[in-house]
Amino acid sequence: MALRNRKCNIVVDSCCDLPLDLVESLDVDILNFPFIMDDGEHLDDLGKSMTAHEFYERLRKGEESKTAQIPLPRITEVFERAVQTGMPTVFLCFSSGLSGTFETIQTVLETTRAKYPEAELYVVDTLLASLAEGLLVIEAVRQCDRGLTAKELVAWAEEARWFVNPYFTLADLETLRRGGRIPDMAAFAGAKLDIKPILTIDLDGRLAFCGAARGRKKSLKHLLQLYDERAFKTAQNTVILASADASKELQDLEEKILALSTSAAVWTASIGPVIGSHVGPDMLAMVFWGPDRREDISITDRIANAVGERSEAFKARFSGKHKEK
Repeated sequence: MALRNRKCNIVVDSCCDLPLDLVESLDVDILNFPFIMDDGEHLDDLGKSMTAHEFYERLRKGEESKTAQIPLPRITEVFERAVQTGMPTVFLCFSSGLSGTFETIQTVLETTRAKYPEAELYVVDTLLASLAEGLLVIEAVRQCDRGLTAKELVAWAEEARWFVNPYFTLADLETLRRGGRIPDMAAFAGAKLDIKPILTIDLDGRLAFCGAARGRKKSLKHLLQLYDERAFKTAQNTVILASADASKELQDLEEKILALSTSAAVWTASIGPVIGSHVGPDMLAMVFWGPDRREDISITDRIANAVGERSEAFKARFSGKHKEK
């Protein structure tokens, strides 16, 4: 658990994909996701026991990797340790839209609260994944170091997550097909046409298509265009670029980002094995602070949201009047 002079502890999970030395410097506790390959189960320990290159080389040679939730005993252990510190604790969790781990953590949280009613424990569904989750973690630690309480940090994270802008492109559609995220015919047609998908994470924390390009070069150009259009180009804007073992293209992307925004703080990282199991080798990702993604929803979705809000308001008013009678 964190030992800095903070008002709360922070727990994160390995799907944040941040480099190990950085996570250690942040002074946070970490829960490691497991993944299973031909030689058995491994822990995603941020590259300590298996480098990104080794993992993706195994995938390139035809080996498959499967993922699983964090074991319940490990989650319980971390919450128990959090209670023993006597400090309020906030867990920033991998998107519930991509894993059932959030629900498991919520169950453990309620059990721990029942056992230790005086403990101040919180879980935030970041609705983000990989370095998008990592970007939120980095800034959350900074906010914590500035003096935010646990409740304040929860409120900050639940608002800040909408301003994390994540975009990435894949080498092909095969991994998404195997994972059941797109139909076989779509993957087949995409391969024939050399279609490279551009994806993001939607407001429900799930993968979402936001474009496509013919060929790798055009897909990278599309990423740069998204950055140019949406990124807050200030010295305070941390930009994280990451790849699934595509170091040369990652370096090229970094140079072009710096050409567009010389004041931005650009970091590079590797996509970890849990995320990598679902996207395959050669994925390229770009994450930065930008406009509120809630403003990107379609006009029809905005209408639906507005109708829902009015309906709830009507129910509340009706219920109030009914009770007065």
